[in-house]
Amino acid sequence: MTTHPADHRPARVGVQLAPQHASYTQIRDAILRAEDMGVDAIFNWDHFFPLTEPLDAEHYEAWTMLASIAELTERVEFGPLVNCNSYRNPDLQADMARTVDHISAKGGTGRLIFGTGSGWAEKDYVEYGYEFGTVGSRLNDLRDDLGRIRRRWDLLNPAPTRPIPILIGGQGEQKTLRLVAEHASIWHTFTPIEKIPHKLDVLHEWCARVGRDPGDIEIATGFTPRGFGPLLEENSLDRLYPLGVRFIIPSIDGPDYDLSPVEPLLAWRDRMNGA
Repeated sequence: MTTHPADHRPARVGVQLAPQHASYTQIRDAILRAEDMGVDAIFNWDHFFPLTEPLDAEHYEAWTMLASIAELTERVEFGPLVNCNSYRNPDLQADMARTVDHISAKGGTGRLIFGTGSGWAEKDYVEYGYEFGTVGSRLNDLRDDLGRIRRRWDLLNPAPTRPIPILIGGQGEQKTLRLVAEHASIWHTFTPIEKIPHKLDVLHEWCARVGRDPGDIEIATGFTPRGFGPLLEENSLDRLYPLGVRFIIPSIDGPDYDLSPVEPLLAWRDRMNGA
């Protein structure tokens, strides 16, 4: 069994609050409840339309909401899971992230996690007038733009309050995992549990090629009510932990945002961390 070298890293629990099928008042209430119950991070997503039926229901834009989360919360990290690289100029993405980072700092250090990916939802592209391209062209754009985003962070005045952690989602072995090795602080995967050891081997190979310590990369995964990602069946969390998976991020749908599935995850986190 492959073991990730970052075994010292504490377990964490986040939650993705899907910004669909709910009023903003309901979403805001869920954000506050999630922070109060003790989650480590809160995420939304970067789409323009609901991903599940009804597809014409309420939906909200990601980055505007992230600025609100920055102001509403006091403790949690937060970010998009994930930002779509295609929708905004990379230098603008950097500036937006830096600004939200400062909003969240409140006299201390910012809390934004810059989750990003190459995009996939064709309806978003078509309806909003973006060129859809191909999987390969979108990944190539992400490759080129990540360098620009990081360079812009070095140029902005004021600078970000901290090195903004980059989360990259996906599991493609030729392009995505290379980008993770080159740029990411967090790798978020929906890979089934039995396939994670192989994916980690590939990631370690890319880290060796680019001169990166794989122990610097936190491994995250999640699940949704729609069945994507590792299903949290009996003992699955304890199967993930020896692989180095330390960050569990369930996705919760509105309009009620039932956070009860998060409670056993928090108990698992505290047990793993010796709390």
